[in-house]
Amino acid sequence: MNEEVAAKYIAFCYRASKVTTRTLIKGLVAFLRHVDSKSKAPKQGKMTVKQLIRQGQGASAMEIGGESIRTFKRIANKYGVDFAIVKDKTSDPPRYTCFFKAKDIDAISAVVKEYSAKVVNREQREKPSLIQQLRKLKEQIAKQPRRVKEKFKEKAR
Repeated sequence: MNEEVAAKYIAFCYRASKVTTRTLIKGLVAFLRHVDSKSKAPKQGKMTVKQLIRQGQGASAMEIGGESIRTFKRIANKYGVDFAIVKDKTSDPPRYTCFFKAKDIDAISAVVKEYSAKVVNREQREKPSLIQQLRKLKEQIAKQPRRVKEKFKEKAR
């Protein structure tokens, strides 16, 4: 009886391991198929100029300010625009050129409008740095006349 139960147990374990192996292989094949199909899908958002031109929809370019590239990227991704940013290192300070699909011109105009509003807003409410404030205070203190301290010596007997 024990031998029969042990044999059935071993047969069950073997079938179960076989099923899980097959299931694992099927899962891996499905995952690889998914990854392969995803890599062929067109990329969206920030990409290289080469990838942007490969899409065959024409490209336009515009120059953007270098201080807040991160803000521009965030807004462009919000609007779902495909773009590529190239840095011109020959000029000082460096200049950035943004390439985007020609068909996205309406979305880019909205991005530029929001971007410029944020940059102008930031410049208006920008506070002077702490070091600048300390320098101003130092100058004001230096301009004030110094008080002369009078020293009195009293002889006590």
